[in-house]
Amino acid sequence: MTVFLIVLVILLAIAVAVMAVALVRRQLARPAAPPLTSAPRILFPFVARGLSPQALDAALRLAAAEGATLVPVFLARVALDLPLDTALPRQCSMAMSLLEAIEQRATEAGIPVDSRIGRGRNRRHALRQTIAQERFDRIVIAAASNGSPGFDAADVAWLLENAHGEIIVLRPSADAPALSLPAAPRPRTPAFHRSRDGRRRTASRARETARSR
Repeated sequence: MTVFLIVLVILLAIAVAVMAVALVRRQLARPAAPPLTSAPRILFPFVARGLSPQALDAALRLAAAEGATLVPVFLARVALDLPLDTALPRQCSMAMSLLEAIEQRATEAGIPVDSRIGRGRNRRHALRQTIAQERFDRIVIAAASNGSPGFDAADVAWLLENAHGEIIVLRPSADAPALSLPAAPRPRTPAFHRSRDGRRRTASRARETARSR
């Protein structure tokens, strides 16, 4: 009788242990709930001479309406004979000026900005890298108009075929004014050695992204 009770107690202990392990595994396998503060993200890719104020205004209006974060991405071209993460001082200098102008517009509208510099062998490769690495809900992009710099019909068709989420394509008029840049950029020594906190992270975050890619 005593042996029977001992065996019964052992079996009950094993059953309880198995149930506890199963419960822990179920809790670990349950997907984590998304953070309540997670805001939508609107990707706004552009090239050096193809930044459209009209497309930027549309992206800003959409971000303001949805409480979204604007993610402007300067697409930098890296020559085939150079490593993809090589330093690009001229393009990065141009990128900082354009991203600074976008940030000023966004700040005036109370819209958070999280800027990036995307790299690729050409604009489509940089765009591919960007949509593969960034989290976003929508894309706003400016199509080239009458041979102007920017994304041509083939780039737009490729994006529609390969990118997820909603995509908004705008074609500015040929005589559309260019985006006005900040009048006097503050000197930086060394270049881009600058940090920002909170939502205003344009220069530092873009620099970190450029180095990591």
